[in-house]
Amino acid sequence: MKNSEILELSTEELAARLSEEKAALSKLKFAHAVSAIENPNVIKAARRTIARLNTELSARKAAAKKETASEA
Repeated sequence: MKNSEILELSTEELAARLSEEKAALSKLKFAHAVSAIENPNVIKAARRTIARLNTELSARKAAAKKETASEA
């Protein structure tokens, strides 16, 4: 998932996508532990996607917090 696609998602969609990606990563890790998966780089890509989603979610929360602080 590219950053441009992540920016288009709403905050609720980001949270939902994050939980989906975490579940997919745990399945990938389990599959790799049982028997080596064909392309282990998928695990790396999944971790990076999760990091991108977390970063955007944190940035949005910080922006919302900053807005509420400036209003008060």
